[in-house]
Amino acid sequence: MPTFPLTLVVMTYNEAKSIARCLDSVPFALEKVVIDSGSTDDTIAIAQAHGARVVHQDWLGFGPQRNFATTQCSHDWILALDADEYLSPELIAELEQRLPQLMASDNCAVILRRATIYMGAPMRWYLPSMGEKMARLFHRDRARWADVRVHESLRFDGPSVTLAARFNHENNPSLPQKQLKVLRYAELKCRDWLEKGKPVRMWQTPFVFALAFIKDYFFRLAFLDGWRGFVIAQTAASYAAYKRMRYYEMRRNPASLESATEALTRHGIDR
Repeated sequence: MPTFPLTLVVMTYNEAKSIARCLDSVPFALEKVVIDSGSTDDTIAIAQAHGARVVHQDWLGFGPQRNFATTQCSHDWILALDADEYLSPELIAELEQRLPQLMASDNCAVILRRATIYMGAPMRWYLPSMGEKMARLFHRDRARWADVRVHESLRFDGPSVTLAARFNHENNPSLPQKQLKVLRYAELKCRDWLEKGKPVRMWQTPFVFALAFIKDYFFRLAFLDGWRGFVIAQTAASYAAYKRMRYYEMRRNPASLESATEALTRHGIDR
């Protein structure tokens, strides 16, 4: 199989169960780099056994961590995946065919479509899980990740292309793991709001919950995926409401910041 002057970069923290699948799904990358923030399981050993160079970096937040990862890559073109993501055979074939032309172009980024596996099976109808468009392949001199703690996105001002085939995302092996991630993401988002001085609007919370559920369950077709669709819509709505409740608490009781950080760190949710 041909290889290309491209770096696959993956950020990890205790991803021993999934890192090998992720790394092995990109056979055409000339370099594979894992940015690890202190794993205590076998993540590092497995990554090295599957051809990756491992770099330790204490956790900086999602955006800053991804930008640090970019500095550790040897090649200008970078493919960024999460450890629980992996390329499909169809996307591998499409990339092998189109990479030479793409890498010689003046494109800033390549938009990939992500399909989600939820509760052990692919989602069939829920629109964000059927082909969510994400900029994951990019030229490092033409794009940069937003410097935010969570929900980072790739920023670029120039041409891009979108590929047809999808890559896969195993969205949390269990519901408790999903809830722990929701808790962590909400905390990080609220810290960003606090730094920016975002106004507190608690009165919006009941409406935000209802509108978020309606949007996902009906307009994004989650209801067609049965009870899994109900769960995913309810989780999204609860996340939208919880962020606002937690931010209200941060502003009303600043001491909760320290106590929450200590508890989340003690339980391995934050680091």
